[in-house]
This record gives sequence, structure tokens and C-alpha cells, in this order.
Amino acid sequence: MAEPVRDVEAAAPGAPPRQQSRAGAPRERNRPRPRKGNPARALAHAVLVVLAFAPLALLVFRFVTDDLGGEPIDAFEKETGTWALRFLAASLAVTPLRTLARWSWLAPYRRTLGLVTFAYATVHLLAYAVLDMVVDLGDIGADIVKHPYVTFGMASWLLLLPLALTSTVAMQRRLGGIRWRKLHRLAYVVALTATVHYLWSVKKDRTRPLVYAGIFAVLLASRPVMRRLRESGVPRGT
Repeated sequence: MAEPVRDVEAAAPGAPPRQQSRAGAPRERNRPRPRKGNPARALAHAVLVVLAFAPLALLVFRFVTDDLGGEPIDAFEKETGTWALRFLAASLAVTPLRTLARWSWLAPYRRTLGLVTFAYATVHLLAYAVLDMVVDLGDIGADIVKHPYVTFGMASWLLLLPLALTSTVAMQRRLGGIRWRKLHRLAYVVALTATVHYLWSVKKDRTRPLVYAGIFAVLLASRPVMRRLRESGVPRGT
């Protein structure tokens, strides 16, 4: 193939290099440099994940060593479900803390907390389906229809599933910011259904479910306050 004719003026000795047009390839100096990872943030995420799953590791150890009391399966189910609620509350608390307390450094950890919530909810579901119901789909289906607290528990996990699947930056870009935010508001619906599931599954002392109901009520009530602050131009902090 013949070599293309070069621009004589640009090739002249001592002549300044010509800038390429916008239609051409981008200039070398304007190419975006690859983003370097933040080692401190990566380490913080790793520490958060280790700490988050430490209770699960302890629960599994206690279950295997028969140290969860007279009803180990029931105890394992309740504890994993409670930890799912705890991490759900923590993930929902990130935005109010960013806006009201100006703790914007919490933002990168919201997705991690949400995924940990889904992980605990999945283990909670598997404990019910595998350990308790022995993967009997007929009995599981009948239980979902017969007992409302099981219905709400299954609904909570199904609502968490699309949130976990769309938690990546790539999915956020594909959906668009507005649609992504609307979808992830389902987390507040999960807070409601999961609390009802917890409340109806407890037969005697309902103090703990009511405490979580109060926490989620406060987090939900903070949304109008955050909206007014954003409309007034109050920054989220540094």
C-alpha cells in the first residue's frame, strides 16, 4: 500500500506541530490518564468486608460445633436475618449521614454495605430452604402461601435481588442515574417488608423488631429533610 502524502508545511524543519481537528484522533496531551486506585480506600473496603462477615463465620462455627442451643437451625436463621437488617439499616444511614453530618467519606462504602445485606439475606433464605425445609419445593411453596411472615420474607429477598444485580457502576451507567436511583429506592420498601417479616416471625418478645421499625422510620422520615437541604444548596460535606 502506498504511503499517504504528508503535510509539507508540518514536516518542514523547525515548524511547530499542527493540532489535529476535533474529527481526528485526540491529541496525546489531552488523553485521560488511567485512574489510579486508592490503596487506603481499598484497604478500608477489605477491612469492612472482613468485619462484616466475621459474625457469619462465628455463626457457622457455632452451628457446626452445636453451640446454638436446643434449636440450632432456628437460631441460625434468626441471627442471619437480624444481621441482614443491621446492615440494611447501616446502608440506608449512609445518605442521611452524608447530608446531615457531612460525612461524605462514607459514600464509597454504601454499595459494600448493601451487598453485605444481600449476602446475609441470601444465607438466611438458604438456611430456611435447605436446613429447615430440606429443599422441598412443595412445602416451601405451601409455607409461603400459608404463613404471611414467610411471604414477606420471600418478598424482601426478591426485592433485594435486582438491587444487588444493578449495584455495579456499569449497570448504573446502563440504566441512567435517574432510573437507577428510582430502582434503588426499593431498599426502603425492603426495610418495611423485612421488618414486618421479623415482627410476625417472633412469637414472644417483639422488642428487637420494634427497635428496627423505629430505626427505619427515622431513616425514612429523614428523606424530606435531605431533599430540602439539597434544594437549598447545602453541600454534603467534604
